[in-house]
Amino acid sequence: MTMTRLATIGLTLSAALSAPLAAKEGMYTPDQLKEISDELRETGLELDPATLADLTSFPMGAVVSLGGCSASFVSPEGLVVTNHHCARGSVQFNSTAENNYLENGFLAATKTDELPAAPGSRVYVTTEVTDVTDAVREGTEGMEPLARYELVEQRRKDIIAGCEEAAGYRCQVSGFFGGAQYKLIKRLEVRDVRLVYAPADSIGKYGGDIDNWQWPRHTGDFAFYRAYVAPDGSAADFGEANVPYKPEHHLKVSAAGVEDGDFVMVAGYPGATSRYTLLAEVENTFDWNYPTFQKLIEEWIATIEEAAPEGSEARVKYESLLAGLNNFEKNLRGQMEGAQRVGLVDRRRAREAALAEWIATDPSRTEYGAAIASLAELSEESAKAARTNFWYGNATRAQLFGVARRLYRLSKERQKPNAERESGYQERDMTFFRQSMEAIDRRYDAGVDKATWILFLTGYLAQPVEERVAELDEAMGFTAETTADDLPELLDAFYAGTTLGDLDTRLALMEASPEDFEASEDPFIKLAVAMYDYGFELETQSKTRAGRSLALRPDYMEAITAWQAEQGVLAYPDANSTLRVTFGNVLGGSPQDGLIYAPFTTLEGITAKDTGEDPFNAPKRQLELIEAGEYGEYKLDAIGSVPVNFLSDLDVTGGNSGSATLNSRGELVGLLFDGTYESINSDWDFDPRTTRSIHVDSRYMLWVMEKVDGAQALIDEMDVVD
Repeated sequence: MTMTRLATIGLTLSAALSAPLAAKEGMYTPDQLKEISDELRETGLELDPATLADLTSFPMGAVVSLGGCSASFVSPEGLVVTNHHCARGSVQFNSTAENNYLENGFLAATKTDELPAAPGSRVYVTTEVTDVTDAVREGTEGMEPLARYELVEQRRKDIIAGCEEAAGYRCQVSGFFGGAQYKLIKRLEVRDVRLVYAPADSIGKYGGDIDNWQWPRHTGDFAFYRAYVAPDGSAADFGEANVPYKPEHHLKVSAAGVEDGDFVMVAGYPGATSRYTLLAEVENTFDWNYPTFQKLIEEWIATIEEAAPEGSEARVKYESLLAGLNNFEKNLRGQMEGAQRVGLVDRRRAREAALAEWIATDPSRTEYGAAIASLAELSEESAKAARTNFWYGNATRAQLFGVARRLYRLSKERQKPNAERESGYQERDMTFFRQSMEAIDRRYDAGVDKATWILFLTGYLAQPVEERVAELDEAMGFTAETTADDLPELLDAFYAGTTLGDLDTRLALMEASPEDFEASEDPFIKLAVAMYDYGFELETQSKTRAGRSLALRPDYMEAITAWQAEQGVLAYPDANSTLRVTFGNVLGGSPQDGLIYAPFTTLEGITAKDTGEDPFNAPKRQLELIEAGEYGEYKLDAIGSVPVNFLSDLDVTGGNSGSATLNSRGELVGLLFDGTYESINSDWDFDPRTTRSIHVDSRYMLWVMEKVDGAQALIDEMDVVD
């Protein structure tokens, strides 16, 4: 039913969209852009909107994914620009307490000086997208939920396997509109990624966690990688003989930038949004999950900071995690405050009531109503399961326990034919698996890990015994009398008795059999074996719920799509880490009475904030250049200085970090890296009045490269245009 009716809805929508849309909401798939071509032109796009749907042409052919962040090619020599915070893990990976690139920055004088990025780093170039809905969904109607889920997953894996018969490609089958549609996405996988240039944290992370999600902002959040391939152009692991990748397209970099009101668009890979979730999930998230997790993250951060003092080797290892946790904690607070400010729960309740009223007006829509009612029940069950599993999930966060669980699961999966293994354990995943085992050495410290495990287990032990997991209590030796005071001595035995901290041991265990694990005396491995059946049962329950959702959510999304089409609104699918385009204008704002956000910040704002202490400790040379008014060719007359960051009304979310911000001609005018605090809740609900995205201006990037860090060779390599 679904795809046929969605096609009909599309025809209805084409007529409805003859009038301009009221807001810039929408994370559109490239193929949707032709349906809003008039709106794109009216907003200021000079390119033909049809070209944006072609992923192999300019400018989409230059946009890439890093697998968690977005990026783009900016030279014919495989030079890739992304956010500093996206490359910071690689900077940290190559840093030591004695040679700290986080503090000092890194610039390769020549290509031979470029450093290997962190293990697992990739550049993914999307080359083809194919609709495979029928191949995935055919014949799944009426199946039992678990069987439906498993069949859909097996078909996805089979389609991916066929796609990856072409060497050097990493393919995925992604679901859209709640599983109503599936697309095969073929991506060239560049495996040799090298760090080229990253400013010091005092530029790339200026303002730190204090300024995170705030405006005004003065952060030089940019860095460069380079993609390398074998001499014949094929994907290859790191090797001295490899050569820079030659992209078919790369972006020109604008030295003129943008002005207030100019058209801008972002092409990138947003991670996940929840704009179509039902009321039960919204209530559980904002009434219980977010508040509980936000408090735990505060304690997690404090625990790491105490166990890994500033300047220690352990702190270097945990810098990236701390940055991520601080960002997440602030995000959760913003989500909760935003939900309260806009009345998210009431808005979602009102939307569901309006949708129900629309369904009730036409007897042919009865099927929608039944599916939505069942989906609401499923949402309640899923919310309850999330609450039940929360403390168990945190109690099992110890890093080496996670390693043991993954290795034991691998030994189990290796008993199956490769095509039948769970995703993450197939042969296609083994390079990542191995690299994840290798990366632990740079991101693990036993003292810090033990301290954080004590924190998580303390929360678990505080729960009523009847709400705890009997299998975990038995395996850990917990009784009703066990308290947090008992944990340090109890956990000492785990860290003293394990060999999983040794890389060679971890790599050897990738080839071990289940029997090898079951005979092991390593305490983390013994715990992983003891908890395997319980974890497998939780996974089965989750898959069964997912199977039910596969039968119900497409009808719900079909109803939403048809309902919005009648209102002249193009329904876009929730973000799912696939390529999306969002567009709008450079625009300041006023998120609340008396608070005005100017569209640009300036170099002088850096000086005004600077205290000489982290995180407001700009390099001395930078401060001297600002004091002397050394703007070069990068001054914006309207503000009388070099613009550092700017605001737009673009609709973005996590994963969009590093996305190319393009002007009306498809030239790079900046990189998206954040949103304002008032915008955080847009993951759940778009508010055109308060949603603002923050971009690092291309003029500031070029100014820092030329004036501060002496990266003229990289400027010369790029096509810089006025």
